Amino acid sequence: MAHEHGHHEAHHHGPRALPATLTAPPVVAAWRTRAVIVAAVFLLASAALLFVPGGRDQVLRAYLAGFMLCFNLLGGALAFLMVQYVSGGKWGHILRRPLEAMTRTWLLVVVMFLPIVFFMKKLYLWAMYTTPQATMDAWHKGFITQEEHLDLDYRHIMLAPVPAIVQSVVVLGFIGLVVFLLNKWSIERDNDPQAGTAASYTKWRKRFENLSGPSILFYVILLTDFVIVWVKSLDIIWASSVFGLQFLVAQGYAVLAVSVLTMILLSKAEPIKTLFRTTEQHDIAKLMFAFTMLNIYLTFSEFLIIWSGNIPDELFYYLKRIHGGWWTICTADVILHWVIPFCLLLSRDIKRSKKKLIWVCCIMLTARLVDIFWLVAPSFKDQQEHLRLSGNLGILAFITVPVAMLSIWTVVYLTNLMQRPLLNLNDPHTEELLEPEHAH
Repeated sequence: MAHEHGHHEAHHHGPRALPATLTAPPVVAAWRTRAVIVAAVFLLASAALLFVPGGRDQVLRAYLAGFMLCFNLLGGALAFLMVQYVSGGKWGHILRRPLEAMTRTWLLVVVMFLPIVFFMKKLYLWAMYTTPQATMDAWHKGFITQEEHLDLDYRHIMLAPVPAIVQSVVVLGFIGLVVFLLNKWSIERDNDPQAGTAASYTKWRKRFENLSGPSILFYVILLTDFVIVWVKSLDIIWASSVFGLQFLVAQGYAVLAVSVLTMILLSKAEPIKTLFRTTEQHDIAKLMFAFTMLNIYLTFSEFLIIWSGNIPDELFYYLKRIHGGWWTICTADVILHWVIPFCLLLSRDIKRSKKKLIWVCCIMLTARLVDIFWLVAPSFKDQQEHLRLSGNLGILAFITVPVAMLSIWTVVYLTNLMQRPLLNLNDPHTEELLEPEHAH
């Protein structure tokens, strides 16, 4: 009996063999088909909303919200990929190929950005009134307030159609270049004739670190510029010193939810069934908890400082997102975004339970939809006074349009995921993933 018990323990906790195949299982193609169906249904629903009163404006605003959600997944995946290359660790090695697949949605995100450029005059005051004379006339006619008039004139160097497009080309071009190099080198690394040797490990580690280290800094700076131009400037008189950092944390929050959800669903079949152990799941879930706390800290700290400062131009940003029915959305955002994930991820058992963690990831992704709605919709004057739900079918665009765009993004993501093996073999962390399981 003792011999049998010892044999069972060795079989259960001993080193695991690398699966014979590392490609994505056939079920991924089925997921992609479902995503196509969801995208088609919600695209049709969004098209129908174009014909309701005020529907065109709402669809365009919802499109901006959907674009930012897709951009966040692209940018957050790239940021995590670079951090993993700099810091190392098997927690990120198991996520590397899903993260690479997310970054290769770059071209789709660029295409999604084009309608925002074409219709920017419908969204931004700085695109409507591009000269001091235009802002002066708009103020005298009552189209904008005096504060908006003064702020527009002051910020025209940065916030005008041509400067905004130039800045966006720089940001998206930089992201595209880094995405191209990291994905290209990842394949070359696996095909290295010296793969598996110390010399090959060192060569590729230095190459990835030398690119990722400085690129992390550049990305944070460029991300801040991008979200100031295309999100914060919806409220032209409001200023924030941590807006870019908040978006960076939100990107990590969403990407971790998508990554963990992907890995758990893939773990029902090989090769992830063998590679994604309880140890790695627990580690990544703890990272999700850390990003939840950081999200709470940054957002609440900014609110507390602005509220206690009691400066009218700054307070107005929060007042129009609390009054007139927006308090309901604000409360839902707080509960879904912070309270529920924080309380659930405190539990060690939930972090180690695949079924329960799936629900946590779904809640976190839903919270991102609610949060971007709360950020974007109240920025427009016709929705600042009160949130009208009855008799305002156009508001449903903030559900249909982002879901359709995220579904399209998912189709491209899953297509990318099927194109490469799900694990990078020429990495010392690969052996660590096959070590005896220490989680109990």
